[in-house]
Amino acid sequence: MNLRHVREEFRRPTGRRLAISLAVVAGAMVAATAVVAVLESASVGLADASPVYFVAIVLVGSLLGTWPAIATALAAFVVYDLLFTQPRFTLVVDDPREWLDLVVFLVIAVVVGRLAALGTERAAEASRRAAESTDLFAISRILATAPDVEEAAPVVLRRLVEAGELERAWIVRDRPGTGGPRTIADTDGGSPVPNASIVVSLVRAPGEVPAHWVRAHEPGHDPGRRRGRPLVRVRMEADGVAIGALKATLAGDRREPDRTTTRLLSLAADQLALAIRRDDLRREATEAEIARRADALKSALLDAVSHDLRTPLASIRAAAGSLTDPEIAVDADAARTAASAIDAEADRLDRLVREVLDLSRIEGGSLRATLEPLVLADAVGAVVDRLRGALGERPIRLEVPHDLPPVRADAVLLDAILSNVVDNVARHAPAPAALTIAAAATPDGRVSLTVDDGGPGLSDAARGRLFTKFGAVGGSTATSRPGLGLGLAIVRGMAEAMGGTAIADRSPLGGLRIELSLPAAAPAPEEAFARPTGSAAARSR
Repeated sequence: MNLRHVREEFRRPTGRRLAISLAVVAGAMVAATAVVAVLESASVGLADASPVYFVAIVLVGSLLGTWPAIATALAAFVVYDLLFTQPRFTLVVDDPREWLDLVVFLVIAVVVGRLAALGTERAAEASRRAAESTDLFAISRILATAPDVEEAAPVVLRRLVEAGELERAWIVRDRPGTGGPRTIADTDGGSPVPNASIVVSLVRAPGEVPAHWVRAHEPGHDPGRRRGRPLVRVRMEADGVAIGALKATLAGDRREPDRTTTRLLSLAADQLALAIRRDDLRREATEAEIARRADALKSALLDAVSHDLRTPLASIRAAAGSLTDPEIAVDADAARTAASAIDAEADRLDRLVREVLDLSRIEGGSLRATLEPLVLADAVGAVVDRLRGALGERPIRLEVPHDLPPVRADAVLLDAILSNVVDNVARHAPAPAALTIAAAATPDGRVSLTVDDGGPGLSDAARGRLFTKFGAVGGSTATSRPGLGLGLAIVRGMAEAMGGTAIADRSPLGGLRIELSLPAAAPAPEEAFARPTGSAAARSR
């Protein structure tokens, strides 16, 4: 029987512990008495072998503690008096000096037993404290390194079960107004939570008053019934806010946790409460920041849209007013001019509304791309032909070969992307700034399309904001780039919806380069490709 096994047995209920103590004391006494008998026999002839009993006393004190050691010392005194002191088999002692020897022996035996037990108890306490510190450090490290409590809690509970001699542990979170308490972690989540009529709760007082356990009947249960083992409950609070409770069932037949388990559960509950409170505050801060940014974006959207709406609406009202004013004579040419202005401003309003709606679809996740093989040269040619009037008199160079691999894209989204990029050049890099559109296959199975303009360009900081909402920025020169700032944000969103990318860089022509990367489609018969109507693929103007 080793030291650890004896200590574990000694912590069991009183009847078992008493039987083990008597057995150990009796065994030590028999062994020591046998050795004394041999040493004081005629063959050895030792006059006084009583110090042998000190070995038995030290052994019992190391294993069982102070009181068993004192009992062993008294037993050694009596046995040595009966068996080895003249006259034998009686407590009467002829020589008074023998009484002195026996009394000194008893005192020394008690002191030795007490010192041995005290040293053992201190060593055991130090070992328990070291193990407790290790467990608490591990729990703190788990909570500090995990991204949130939901991930850390199961690991912490498993550690508590192993270190605290628990059968099962779980965490119940109080969430008022959300349907009542909720179990956020459980070491045995596959089975129902234990139900018992007795709950042992830890009561903690402020200051240096030690915590203690209080047994009580669980509300809603019949006090006369005893179902299952008692539940252990430690309340969790942080910053005066009730967080929930750490609950557990004890292993074995113990009625309540020992001191080590009590400290471990108490400190673990405090750390879990702080971690949960920290996550709550971080979540609330994140939600507040999201709400703040949403309000800022809404304000920016309203300001920008209202400004962009007022300008075309004012132009439309002015042109329509001149047509309807009976005091103004309007000939056919003036009527056509006013109608053209109304049509242009209405087209501007339509483009603004479409941009806002497209961006809402992208952010709401409702944008769905229908991917099919498309010939990029035909798509580019169709967009350039449609916007040629807006591009004005400028050098236009298209370098999009027909023998490029087809791209896997949505025809409507691809046309919208190209239209936005080319229209961006028309509005912000006015003629005679050059325009070059080139495409090439890349080794990673994609097709790269670059749109370069010879406009004023943008600074590095401005290019970083180019694809953000309301990211309308000024050029690197005094030339401004007015607008709502949605077009290129829509370009990136649509490109990503098709598995592509969109980036901005400095153009070799001196202005801005927009580079699109789209996945190439698998080779297929030529008639399977969608070919938008348009001009030839490689032209120079």
